[in-house]
Amino acid sequence: MICSLSNLNEDHVRDIKNLESDLGVTVLAFSCHDTQPAVVNKETLDKIQALEAKLGISLVAVDA
Repeated sequence: MICSLSNLNEDHVRDIKNLESDLGVTVLAFSCHDTQPAVVNKETLDKIQALEAKLGISLVAVDA
């Protein structure tokens, strides 16, 4: 299972902002996806890691 920040509609964002205001804390929304990481060879892993370094993000290869 892989989780990432949720893609929220305006109503959800409003509800979360109201909760944050009420609680006085920042709240992050995550959505989880039932998927499996892909098994990759060294060449593929090197390419993924190079792009991660270039973009400053983390990437995960998954089986489609």
